[in-house]
Amino acid sequence: MLELDKDTFEPEVLNADGTIFVDFYSDSCEPCQALMPTVHALADKYGDKLKFTKLNTMKARRLAIAQKVMGLPVMAIYKGGEKIEELVKDDCTEEAIEKMIQGHI
Repeated sequence: MLELDKDTFEPEVLNADGTIFVDFYSDSCEPCQALMPTVHALADKYGDKLKFTKLNTMKARRLAIAQKVMGLPVMAIYKGGEKIEELVKDDCTEEAIEKMIQGHI
């Protein structure tokens, strides 16, 4: 999984070809930390079909706000520089995340 920051988000997500999964998280978000092993397992499972990335919003607050990430966790799918689907907060279950990924591969 590729760790993004404010300098790499644009080239790796907004200007990238293909479909990109972004896990918006922070170190202080307990649900984010609880989901991390699941997201890493999904990256191992589907990494040949999607690019998996993550962004620590504590280190890139303005970027997170610009992407309309107001609460955490947020799991998003980007294609062609646009966010085309996302799961927010309580919708971020293991089943929902995998179903969202499967809808874009």
